[in-house]
Amino acid sequence: MISNLVFQNTINGIKDITGNDFCLYDIDGRKFVSTFKVRELDKVVTEKEILDFIDSSEESRETADYSLFKIEEDHNLAYILSVHGEDCLRVGRMSAFQLEGLIVAYREKYDKDNFIRSLLMDNMLLVDMYSRAKKLRIETECRRVAFVIETSIEKDAAALETVRSLFANSRGRNFITEVDEKDIILIREVSPSETYDDLEKTGKVILDMLNTEAMSKVHVAFGTIVQELKDISRSYKEAKMALDIGKIFYSERNIVAYNKLGLGRLIYQLPVQMCKMFIHEIFAGRSPDDFDEETLQTINKFFENNLNVSEASRQLFIHRNTLVYRLDKLQKMTNLDLREFDDAITFKMALMVVKYMKYMETMEF
Repeated sequence: MISNLVFQNTINGIKDITGNDFCLYDIDGRKFVSTFKVRELDKVVTEKEILDFIDSSEESRETADYSLFKIEEDHNLAYILSVHGEDCLRVGRMSAFQLEGLIVAYREKYDKDNFIRSLLMDNMLLVDMYSRAKKLRIETECRRVAFVIETSIEKDAAALETVRSLFANSRGRNFITEVDEKDIILIREVSPSETYDDLEKTGKVILDMLNTEAMSKVHVAFGTIVQELKDISRSYKEAKMALDIGKIFYSERNIVAYNKLGLGRLIYQLPVQMCKMFIHEIFAGRSPDDFDEETLQTINKFFENNLNVSEASRQLFIHRNTLVYRLDKLQKMTNLDLREFDDAITFKMALMVVKYMKYMETMEF
């Protein structure tokens, strides 16, 4: 459905070109957009005259003061256009043709949007997908990837328009839609030479543009590249998962790629009960929350520096022997020596599992 604003802007533009005035009426004879000024509304055609024209078999009607034209949508009468001024019959025919073209374009856009939404939500049979894609002139074999852009504002119209403007010159190969209150979905065509690093750059462009507009807090995630249209829902689900996993394990990142989630993706799919058993075995009923701030800072800095004692102690501004003492103390508490790779991996996983369990607890409420 085309908004009144789009119709108003269109007839305003035609008036600027032709100098004629226009009114659009619905099939009940009611005026809903016009180029007339308020003091000139007495020139508007009456409802009775419009209804009389609707009931007639005429496609157009010319009078001394105006001309009327029927505008169809999918071979059904949709609107009546009145044209006022010089040469209104010729101008009216061109304007009616322009408005019918506008209706067709918007209907196709609406149909494509519904098609993409159904595709993302797996609400379409494979045979229907191919036939509808053909009718909508959408290629079924093409490299594509799904981006999910989450904003802190529900139904963020400004962010949606910004994303559309960024990818407006795609010749209809990219699709932007919404499936819930906060997420904007971008289905982007990927050229044969593009890599995941290039997609990360695309995410940064989106993030920078939305942050520049100061619209809301923004997170961007994307799935893996797929080769066929039927697989785009998989890329979308991966992007959604990446968005959630990013919030749990990588809160410092505003752009998250599904193929770079590492251990986070594995832990996210574990049952909570299994996680609880794992933590109980590792920490013997304790939790990393029981560690003091100094111990937690030591652990994090040691991991950040890839288990390098010298570099970690330098960044902690402590003597190397002090760090060794802290690691020995932690080993006595947990039976895990973070200087040993296997123990370090176990401990790192345990910290991530605790984060996941906390996240799941908040989701339950």
